[in-house]
Amino acid sequence: MINIADRVIAALGKQGFPVAKAYALCTDDAVIGAAFYIMSMEEGRVFWDPSLPSQTPENRRKIFTSKIETLANLHVFDPKKIGLGDFGKPEGFLERQVPRWLSELESYREFDNYPGPDIPGVDDVAKWLEQGRPSVWTPGIMHGDYHAANVMFSRTGAEVVAIVDWEMCTIGDPLLDLGWLLATWRQSDATSAFGGTLFEKGGLASAPDLVEQYARNTTRDLSHITWYTVLACFKLGIVLEGTQARASAGKAPKEVGELLHAATVSLFEQALTLMESA
Repeated sequence: MINIADRVIAALGKQGFPVAKAYALCTDDAVIGAAFYIMSMEEGRVFWDPSLPSQTPENRRKIFTSKIETLANLHVFDPKKIGLGDFGKPEGFLERQVPRWLSELESYREFDNYPGPDIPGVDDVAKWLEQGRPSVWTPGIMHGDYHAANVMFSRTGAEVVAIVDWEMCTIGDPLLDLGWLLATWRQSDATSAFGGTLFEKGGLASAPDLVEQYARNTTRDLSHITWYTVLACFKLGIVLEGTQARASAGKAPKEVGELLHAATVSLFEQALTLMESA
């Protein structure tokens, strides 16, 4: 994945997109024990506390607006036109998602003492996703893990100066990036599995606000955005359940496994609620 990330940030950097500059890639594991690449050190700030306690409500809104605009700008790039035409496997990307993640969930049974997933709604969500899968979409660059800790902002303003951690990037359907962000957002009056005190702070955009802001900066069809949000809940929930499986086998802290299992259940509850309102 290092080589992939290096290629993507190098290609995006040439387009003036906010990423660290890629200087060199080393694929010889003998140097430090793993492949690595060298990039520039960017000046900025990362808001590790998503409630942005040091910011005014006005600044919070500007920060989240900038974050959404930057994501939309990423999705505008045509991979073929910036040298990434042979990168990833966009063909059949959406068709692969549900079987891929159901297989991942089934693989957790290999962990000792893991009784199997106790996640209400898995089959219902999977069936709904398969039946409602968009038939037409445009491939683009996906970050794959677009959240607050992977976005660096200006020290003095709301401008995004760098997006980091590209190890999960691919060429696929970029609307899954937006769905991923929405999956961790509070939907209407529902409780989110994430965010903590974030939603108690003034100046926070609502989920519809985020979609509207994204829409202002894209020509992509957003009529199926609920489907992408449900898919993100499905995928992220299964990813988090993996820690519960490892915790059952003594390979992760028990309390962390229980915490993330609760987040998984919450994500699937959110998915079911979204399905009902679609």
